Amino acid sequence: MTEFKSFAAFAAHLERLAIAGPEVTHHIADKAAEEIQKTAKGMIGEYQGAIGPYPAWEELADRTQQERARLGFSENDPGFRTGEMQKSVERTVIDAEAAIGSNDQNLVWFDIGTSKQPPRAVLGAAALHSRERVGAIIGKTMFAWLAGMGWRKPRITSGD
Repeated sequence: MTEFKSFAAFAAHLERLAIAGPEVTHHIADKAAEEIQKTAKGMIGEYQGAIGPYPAWEELADRTQQERARLGFSENDPGFRTGEMQKSVERTVIDAEAAIGSNDQNLVWFDIGTSKQPPRAVLGAAALHSRERVGAIIGKTMFAWLAGMGWRKPRITSGD
């Protein structure tokens, strides 16, 4: 932890914090988005329980399982066939704002459902599943930054 020998040293520290602020908040947004992106990709192909406003994923219909098997895919991995939908989950970070999404229309239909398919939420549910890890990213990075420590890869344990 940084100790200051004078008010001038403390003022210089605050000036460095102000200068680094935009870079730090961009870093936090990117790392948080990366965590949610990783969680979303990991959800595809695995049945998910209910979380927040998102219901548990319904079992694939028997005819869907039979069609998947006929086409050479595993019968019961919802949303996963070739891995393309999983790979389509991307993140964009501008300044301190991030977005996690996909340009794959199949993921949109999978996520919100259709008249023939129940919704199987991925993106919003991934954000909720990632809540604690994102909070830790924010907290550890902010603490390290404010304390004058290395904030790009903070190694702060519960005893620090």
